Amino acid sequence: MSRIGKKPIVVPSGVEVTIGKEKIDVKGPKGTLSTPQHAKIVVEKEGEDVVVKRADETRIARAQHGLRRTLIANCIEGVTKGYEKVLEVIGVGYKVQVQGKNVVLNVGFSHPVEYALPAGIEAKAEGIKLTISGIDKQLVGEVAAQIRRVRPPEPFKGKGIKYADETIRRKAGKSGAK
Repeated sequence: MSRIGKKPIVVPSGVEVTIGKEKIDVKGPKGTLSTPQHAKIVVEKEGEDVVVKRADETRIARAQHGLRRTLIANCIEGVTKGYEKVLEVIGVGYKVQVQGKNVVLNVGFSHPVEYALPAGIEAKAEGIKLTISGIDKQLVGEVAAQIRRVRPPEPFKGKGIKYADETIRRKAGKSGAK
């Protein structure tokens, strides 16, 4: 039995969960999210909680059990608290700015790089920190990863765009001639 899958999901007040045949809709104070249903997984409301069960004991059902429970829990947390990722832009002359729905990165190229934010994602720049926030956990992570890909951190000087909680393993430079 999946340890994660058998835990009930507590639905806080102000959040409405609608279980349909094709998808599960979650509506809360920050917005609305939906996650697809799976044929091998049964989702039921028991009082204030949502319970995820397997339809049978096949390998696919066992694999999907914990995943579907986590996806529903992420939707509920997203519409109540939201998610955010913090990126740091490190390097001499490196800058980050937010202009409307665009993030403008000056990271050592001959031109500034503009990244258009998708719908539902907000960005805020404070000095070298760039905060990406939204209600969809997957989308927030993907946007942060795409911005990091513009100039990943390099191991010699540590310059580049990195996550705030990421540690960069540093390498020694060239050794001098003897």
